Amino acid sequence: MPTTSAEERAAICDAVRDLMRDASSEAAVRSTMDTTSGYDPALWTRLAEIGVVGLLVDPEYGGTGLGPVELELVMEETGAALLCSPLLSSGILSASLLAASEDKDAQARLLPGIVAGTTIATVAITGDAGSWTPEGVAVDVEATDDGTLLNGVSSYVTHGRVADILLVVAKTGTGFAIFEVAGDASGLTRTTLSSVDKTLRLARLEFANTPARQIGRTGWPAVQDALDLALVALAGEQAGGARRVFDMTVDYVKTRMQFGRPIGSFQAIKHMAADLMIEVESSLSAARHAAEQLAEKTGAAGESVSLAAFACAEAYSKVTAASVQMHGGIAFTWEHPAHLYLRRARAYAQLLGSPAHYRERYLTQLGA
Repeated sequence: MPTTSAEERAAICDAVRDLMRDASSEAAVRSTMDTTSGYDPALWTRLAEIGVVGLLVDPEYGGTGLGPVELELVMEETGAALLCSPLLSSGILSASLLAASEDKDAQARLLPGIVAGTTIATVAITGDAGSWTPEGVAVDVEATDDGTLLNGVSSYVTHGRVADILLVVAKTGTGFAIFEVAGDASGLTRTTLSSVDKTLRLARLEFANTPARQIGRTGWPAVQDALDLALVALAGEQAGGARRVFDMTVDYVKTRMQFGRPIGSFQAIKHMAADLMIEVESSLSAARHAAEQLAEKTGAAGESVSLAAFACAEAYSKVTAASVQMHGGIAFTWEHPAHLYLRRARAYAQLLGSPAHYRERYLTQLGA
């Protein structure tokens, strides 16, 4: 994995920030979230062209070959802009699971298309319980004379309705394995799930004797490797979104006049803003620290990821809820962006497992 300097990381962030400003404005987000696919193909192509989609992929397959630190910084920018795209599904979860699978044939076959943005992939891990743990896997494998068949259910699959390739985690007689399923495979039923966040696309997948192809390394550790990277990416999005909402709120209270002076001069508002600033800075620190620990493969990487997973989710939810209150009645209207961030925060807090789950995991990792 190549290392980057602070200047190079800043340049990467600047490029992503500029693209978000041009193509992921509030108007663009509102337009995109009302489409069937939930993403803008033109913006997706541009993300691929500047290397964001292939950020984690080895240059051997056309990717950038960078790591968790760069990923987290990029996701801060996309989270701030409420980016609507399959980036988490395809460029992060799927790419990192393929890397963890250690299957060179599957990597050579699938990663170039993922990097180019011409193939959208996603990962199906948990069943209806939504636990994102080994116990939550609800797909079974059956070996027949005609090949491998899958039966069961995967739920809360991001971009599961539009994905060309599904990487399904299923139970075998000896543990867990990863299976490749084509988006148009027989016996596969894909159903859209509703979400409080209209920018998020989730699906429930049902497998009924669905043909599949096993890829690479078996066992839960490969899945956990991919999940940890996705959690760091999600923490970056949450921290970036919290920072944007905080800045937006501070700008508002500086100019909103009441009783002849800005409401930002009121002591109660000052106290709220100070509390929110601590939440924002703490979430940024937690997300960046987890990325650094994961990049260096330290012994504390696991607990750092767990800490970021619950701390950033809770900070984002707290900041967005307080922002709505500090904006007053205007933030309750559909036309104001504050509620878009609140919906994103609430949905993302449960996306890969609840804050309570990761707090419990964190304590377990610490030996508490």
